Amino acid sequence: MTEPASPPPPVTTTDGPSTAAQRTTSLDTIRGIAILGILPMNALIFGLDNAAYNNLSADGLHTFLDWAIGVLTLLFVDQKMMALFSLLFGVGVVIFAERAAAKGRRVVALSLWRFALLAAVGAVHSLFWVGDILLVYALCAPVVLLVRRLPTGVLATAGVVLALAGSLAAPFVQATVGADGAELGEYWFAGGAAMSPAVETWFGLDAVGRALGLMLIGVVLYRLGIVQGDRDDAFYRRLAVWGLAVGGAITTVGIVVRSVSDWSPDVALVGHIPTGVGTIPMALAYMSLIVLWNRSGSRHLERFHNAGRMALTNYLVQTILGLSMLGWLLADVDLTRTMIAVWILGVWALQLWWSTAWLRRYRYGPFEWAWRSATYRSRQPLRRPRTAGT
Repeated sequence: MTEPASPPPPVTTTDGPSTAAQRTTSLDTIRGIAILGILPMNALIFGLDNAAYNNLSADGLHTFLDWAIGVLTLLFVDQKMMALFSLLFGVGVVIFAERAAAKGRRVVALSLWRFALLAAVGAVHSLFWVGDILLVYALCAPVVLLVRRLPTGVLATAGVVLALAGSLAAPFVQATVGADGAELGEYWFAGGAAMSPAVETWFGLDAVGRALGLMLIGVVLYRLGIVQGDRDDAFYRRLAVWGLAVGGAITTVGIVVRSVSDWSPDVALVGHIPTGVGTIPMALAYMSLIVLWNRSGSRHLERFHNAGRMALTNYLVQTILGLSMLGWLLADVDLTRTMIAVWILGVWALQLWWSTAWLRRYRYGPFEWAWRSATYRSRQPLRRPRTAGT
């Protein structure tokens, strides 16, 4: 999450590297799509049993459409959008450090204070929702800050290894799971008990490893000018085709393996391997497609990059809406994946509308403004200056 900038000039179609204005909006547009894209997975925990997040058969299935939505979510969304979000967070750490250095500020001290504030927000958020990612990001961010100047090859290798560490360890942890799968607990079974220490440790380390690894990959992409859109259209087209073909094929294998086994606990963790491996190429493909779209001059771009400029606010609002509506108001309703999908579409429409409406009047989203003010220990200007005729 980088500091929001003032609205850039409209983008225009190009067949070369991005302009300065497009580089600004490219990061925001990627972040906007990522923050909207993580909702389909998080909403499963808001409205269904926790196990439905990992086990398609655990809850929320009544019709073929429910199954179709579940499969498509696993194929195109599961881990992919969070990967995009993690890539951008790594980029944000570097951009903040560069801007702080350019202003003559103490980069390390200011960055660590900023991460501490984010950790506090994440800690409070996690009291209400088990799926919080802000605390994990805040804990990983100092590592990114520390190693950001390492050689590109070292960062890329470390990033891939960390991102895939959970997948590499999955077979060994799967070996600790008995025939009845009791060790998996709530990870795999609706109404299940707590996970075994081995499974719980693997689950936590996998989440942290993926987040940190993808942040480091984000630093590499930023250093190479890829995530900002500095390459030509042909580069992004090739990367998109390669990422979707390779990542999609690998992810499909994981879905098929688990489906053929009727979502047996025997493949609960090893079935995670193809998803983890396929996430990186698919995230790169999504990034490439968004960069290309950002150059198109589409009239819809503004809404998505505004959603990205308010990523922290939109993320927390998703939790507020999810817990209050799916988790409380509709707690007695036997929700299905189709019902939740309709709810997601409504939240997307709301956030795309309100992000633009808010930023036409204010410089930052409300939580971004509070975070920025706390970072610099002074109240930052919020309302935009009035122009003639307004």
